[in-house]
Amino acid sequence: MDVSVCRRLTFLLLVLTWVTGLIEAVSLLALGPVFTAMQTGNVLFLSFGLAHQGSLPALAAGVSLLSFAVGAVCAARLEGAADARGRHWFALGLFVEAALITVAAAIGWGLAPRYGAPAARHLLTASALAVAMGFRNVTSMRVNLPGVPTTLVTRSMTALLGGSALGHDTAFGYGTGAWGRRAWAVAAMFTGGLTGGLLVRAGCPVNGLLLPAAAVVLAVALVYLRQPALHCA
Repeated sequence: MDVSVCRRLTFLLLVLTWVTGLIEAVSLLALGPVFTAMQTGNVLFLSFGLAHQGSLPALAAGVSLLSFAVGAVCAARLEGAADARGRHWFALGLFVEAALITVAAAIGWGLAPRYGAPAARHLLTASALAVAMGFRNVTSMRVNLPGVPTTLVTRSMTALLGGSALGHDTAFGYGTGAWGRRAWAVAAMFTGGLTGGLLVRAGCPVNGLLLPAAAVVLAVALVYLRQPALHCA
């Protein structure tokens, strides 16, 4: 694949990773605590809540898990069908994601951030976001760009460290320069979370936090339509 095409795709996925950090900041700090993209956290929140330990709301975690599952199934069906017909499934998935984030913003319009024991509108907003993130996870897994999964950084960080001069492991690409993409993925998630945290701290309403995220996802979809190639090594 053309190197410039690969770089453009990497940049677009890094932008989406930044969006994930922002959305998870909103979910955890303004709607929860609840995850909408990183469902590992919700599985643990649900288990802790059912054990009646940690004062974590099991309902929010359960709602998010179910909503995420709905989004993932719908995304797999929609994007798989679009791919079979030779259509732009990547852009289609992002259009749907942007629409769902906008729906979440509408549900949470004027809603003040609230941490702990979320009210009904907080739960509904988180549910819409989880459906959107179910779509995103399917989209990013279909792209399958190594080092930039867009919704989590644990594997990227592990590969980054394993392939670094400290880890010295060729299985993780030591000596190939592959660490750069992984480092940027971790940085993108961090800056997205930092941005969201600062906006929550500044007292932005939920819709003010989510509408920019929807706009960025929509912009990525529109930019992508100019470069249909998807896969790069």
